[in-house]
Amino acid sequence: MANSPQARKRAQQSEQRRGHNASQRSMVRTYIKRVISAIQTGDHATATQAFTLAVPVIDRMADRGILHKNKAARHKSRLNAAIKALKA
Repeated sequence: MANSPQARKRAQQSEQRRGHNASQRSMVRTYIKRVISAIQTGDHATATQAFTLAVPVIDRMADRGILHKNKAARHKSRLNAAIKALKA
């Protein structure tokens, strides 16, 4: 348990940041799921549009440190490959 006022404040800030980061991570997952569901339906146009909306969100979270940059790149690469395979 935090005993000093400074430690109490840091614990409170950590908890607030954890909640905010969890919300941001959830948002990224939702965008990714939208792309995946569009791919599974087989609609190339919808999948492309969902991917176009998801990419800046994924990049933003990687810049902020919510996602690791390599994980963000991996998600974008795999989603893009699936969309290209859908067209072929």
